[in-house]
Parts: sequence; C-alpha cells; structure tokens
Amino acid sequence: MFTQNTFDQEMIKDINQKKILQLLHLKREMTKQDMAQTLGLSIPTISNNSTILMKAGLIGEGGIADSTGGRKPVIMKFLPNSRFAFGVDISTTEVHVILTNLDSQILCEKKMVISKFEIIEEIIKKVSHTIQMMIKEKQIKEEKILGIGFSLPGTVNEENGNLEMAPNLGIYHLSFKKQFQSLFPFPIYIENEANTAALGELHLGVAKQMDNLVYLSIKEGIGCGIVTQGHLYKGKNKRAGEFGHMSIIPNGKKCNCGRKGCWELYASASALLSLYQEERKDYDKILLNKFFNQLYKKEHKAQVAVEHYIKFLAIGIQNIILALDPHYIIVGGDLGPYGDSILPLLTEEVFVKNSFYEKEDNTLIISALKKNASVLGASLLPLYKLFFYNSSIL
Repeated sequence: MFTQNTFDQEMIKDINQKKILQLLHLKREMTKQDMAQTLGLSIPTISNNSTILMKAGLIGEGGIADSTGGRKPVIMKFLPNSRFAFGVDISTTEVHVILTNLDSQILCEKKMVISKFEIIEEIIKKVSHTIQMMIKEKQIKEEKILGIGFSLPGTVNEENGNLEMAPNLGIYHLSFKKQFQSLFPFPIYIENEANTAALGELHLGVAKQMDNLVYLSIKEGIGCGIVTQGHLYKGKNKRAGEFGHMSIIPNGKKCNCGRKGCWELYASASALLSLYQEERKDYDKILLNKFFNQLYKKEHKAQVAVEHYIKFLAIGIQNIILALDPHYIIVGGDLGPYGDSILPLLTEEVFVKNSFYEKEDNTLIISALKKNASVLGASLLPLYKLFFYNSSIL
C-alpha cells in the first residue's frame, strides 16, 4: 500500500539525489565524505543515493583521493554526456535547433530560414527531421534524450502545452503539445522566447544565479522575461512581461494588439530601422547588420537615428526599473549582438538624474549569450525535472 509516509520518503530521496547531482555538476568531482559535509547529509545517505545515480549513468567513479590514514575515499564525478536535450527557437524568420549535453554545451546545431507564409505544421515537420538527423549523426540512443524545449514567440501556457497567441506567426489558440507530441519519441516542453532567454541568462549567462532580472528580447517586437527570487514569473494569466505593449505615447501609432502608442512600435529593432530609413529618405529594406555597419563608420544619419531611438528605449526601461527594481536589466534579442555599441548612450539616458534610482542600484547590461539566449534557455527546459525539485515558474 502506498502511504503518505512512503510518498514523503520517496520525495526526500528524490530531493537528495537532485542535491547530489547539482553539487557534482557545480564541483565536477568530490568524495562522498566532502559531499556529506557540504550538503549536511549522512555518509550512508550520500552512498545510497550515489549508487542510484551511478546505476542511472549520471555520475561515475573518478579515482581515489589522498588520505592521511585508513581507507582512501573514492572520488565521484559528474558525467555531462550521460543525457542530452534539444532546444528549438522559432522566430518569424528562422528556426534554430541545437543538441546539448548536461553542461549545456552545444554539440550540434542547425539554422533554417522560414517564410512568414510557412504554416507551423510544416515548420515542426522540418524540426522533427532535423532532430532525427542529429541523433543519427551523433549516434545517441533515444532513451538518453530528456526531451525538446521549444522557445516560441507568443503567449504560452506551459501547463496545458498551448500556444495561446503568436500574432507575428498568425497563430491563436494552438494545442501545440497535443498536436506535435506524436512527431517526437520524447517529451516536449514549450515556453515564451523571452522567458527561455531569461532562463538562459539566469543559469548560463552574465546573471548566473542572480535572484532578480529582466531580459529584454528586442526583435520585431519587444518581449520581457522576468525572474524574481530565482524563479521565472509568469503571472496569473501567463501574460506577465508584455511590456512591449505598454503605451508610452498617448494616441500614438496603432499596434496590431489593438492599442495605441505601444513601446515596441518605437523601441523594437524594426522601429530602429524605420527611424534610419526616415533619416535617409530611403525606404528600401535594410538589415540590422548593415545599419550597425554604418553606425560603426560614424555615419551621421545612423547616429541621429540611434539617438532618437535610445530615448524611446530608455522610457520603457525606466518604467521597468520603477515597476520591478531588478538586479539586472539584460538587453538581448536581435539587438544583443550589437548592444555594446549603444550601451553607453542607453545607460546615460536610462540613469538620467532622478529621485528613485542610480546606476549603482540596477545594472544595465548586454546579453552574454547574444542570439543564443532563447535556444539555450529552451534546451534547459527538459533538464529541470532532472536537476530541480521545485519548478522555476511562478
């Protein structure tokens, strides 16, 4: 009979195994005695749970430690290539697929250009084919794959697996997990792209292990991933972080969300390019990298466009600081690779003298993971059940 006491014991065992795995992941190798001392657990508890983890192939023996007397202690080591995960980032123009190990090292990757007219069913079939090719290329057994994390540009309900709304993809109320799980022989997880980027920065980037941060995904629109007290914050209706639709200009430009004057209409990467086109009186399509090449050359019109753009970008960031007071505000998305060129001017504009905050209170930085933040964060989603007992989502 399965009693409450049995359940509690199993839960404690699971927690202890995760503690051991987390510690070895961080330290790489330790003796059981050192693990017991660090975690505050008994040596028999460490030994029993280490045996279970060894049988699962997650940790192994790594030699013998020096000893001043008695039996020499065995060193236990973390095995990063014992399990694998896939991360998939879907944007309006591109699909990025990566295969990672437990260290989040990218072992294989592929980027595919997609058309805005391409339906989601065709995109996912391409992803499925790409993943099968990667498995074959790396000769990985399917039972070693923890799952696939999808980073999606829209409102996501990770509990029921639905993509509720992705206007830029023309998608509304899609049962993503239910519809596509049959294409994959392992679990799939979904999350909003700004949220996955925030998770990536929290665990792998410049904000490693910081309690509070906001990640700004600046692309065609603006998405924000919020981490508070070390957890991803989504809010009651899974819509927290939609600062891109915060109105900064009363009766301003009409947004496709139905509101007017939304921040992303003035501070997205698309808005920056529009400002530059207006300065040049040239409305031919220009790419972001071409624009920043002109900025690096100190072209006057590019500089004027950036100065104008920075004022709009700063307004939203100031509002976020006042609303959330995070340790870090991380600028990423399509703007991430070029962020260092605008950071000094942006910092000056954001931290203009005021009564509420100074540069020392909140740190404005550029994403260290650049354009990989979302896809790396997506690859972390299947790892959470392995490493963490409590969910990272509030």
